[in-house]
Amino acid sequence: MNYIANIPEAGYKKRLVIIGGGFAGLELAKKIDKKQYQVVLIDKNNYYQFQPLFYQVATGGLEPSSISYPHRKNFQRNKNFHFRMCEAQSVDPEKRIVKTNIGDINYDHLVISTGCDTNYFGNESLKETTFALKSVSESLLLRNRILLSFEEALSAKDEGELKEILSFVIVGGGATGVELAGSLADMKKSILPKDYPEIDFSKMEIHLVDASPRLLFAMSEEASAKAAKTLKKRGVIIHQDISVKSFEKPYVEISNGTKLRSRNVFWVAGVKPNSLAGLDESAYNRGRLAVNEFNQVNGYEDIFALGDTALLISDNSPKGHPQVAQVALQMANNLAKNLNNTIKAKEWEKFTYADRGSLATIGRNAAVADLGKFRFGGRFAWWLWLWVHILSIVGMRNKVSVFIDWVWSYLNYDVSLRLFIRPKFNKMYKEE
Repeated sequence: MNYIANIPEAGYKKRLVIIGGGFAGLELAKKIDKKQYQVVLIDKNNYYQFQPLFYQVATGGLEPSSISYPHRKNFQRNKNFHFRMCEAQSVDPEKRIVKTNIGDINYDHLVISTGCDTNYFGNESLKETTFALKSVSESLLLRNRILLSFEEALSAKDEGELKEILSFVIVGGGATGVELAGSLADMKKSILPKDYPEIDFSKMEIHLVDASPRLLFAMSEEASAKAAKTLKKRGVIIHQDISVKSFEKPYVEISNGTKLRSRNVFWVAGVKPNSLAGLDESAYNRGRLAVNEFNQVNGYEDIFALGDTALLISDNSPKGHPQVAQVALQMANNLAKNLNNTIKAKEWEKFTYADRGSLATIGRNAAVADLGKFRFGGRFAWWLWLWVHILSIVGMRNKVSVFIDWVWSYLNYDVSLRLFIRPKFNKMYKEE
């Protein structure tokens, strides 16, 4: 029998294998009844990472451990839970086996919640020359790039080089792009001049390039207008309805013919689902796994997909659901309820998404909120954003840590984690 070593036989329990420990995978693992199922969670990282706050790690506002939480610690008291840090490579539906880089694992039910990666829209050369923001490690790399820029600025040879070093180009006008631009604008105003008094920060430029007709396109027009107005007021230069054609260091060429000179190009423009080999082509639709209203992958009774990688097209969602955390969490909760009810022979419930609104912060004391019929911005929306995110973070220690960091930053107009930590190469990290 093929299975990953050191995972005991499930006995009379059915084995539920979950690929991916993000919003959906973690929520499902928490809500599934461990008395009925043996749960095996596999992830390439041994920790959960809270993606909405990556940009705060990148700008020195939070430490990485504040938005991360070990999978094993989450389930210390669950005897029927097992975690393996590995990468899923393919699935064999006929044999009910998931092939990974450390061996095979068999399953009774398989849940694919592999999330998304950065989308370069066919221009893969940008992958090597720009900085993405889809993981804690990428957040730290981004933080190093930002801090290194100011160190380099102190030894710039001329005005042209100084402009190149102090120009930041953010590609993508979604929530991450807007939040990153706002955070950099806050640093420029109240933090960086204290750290680098020799630098004239009036020469620092923050460019936000967005191919959509308006910022925060997934939110209301009121939120988009408010975000654009606030960012412009804080000195951010917005290039709207314009895409990036190329980046040949140090020039970023955008579709209106303008060339922006910069060493710092941050690509947060889009996402694409992480796929898994072994499934029939008919299971995919626009790169995502097509699922029915029970989140079963088309053509497979015991394979499910959740979150960003799942595409559910129905009368209520003719274009599918947005790739946001709330969809992933609600899908996971619905599937957990259905699987738990299987033993009880209860009828499964169809998934119905309940939109609980959207929030995006634009910087200190500024945010926008779309909560049903209520649409507002400003200080109250910002405090609401803070509260919602603190509640969403996993782990009480992390909640307290983030709260303290945010209070300190608010009272002192400062962030305390401006550490440039250069990793040292070691052969232990080299793949065999």
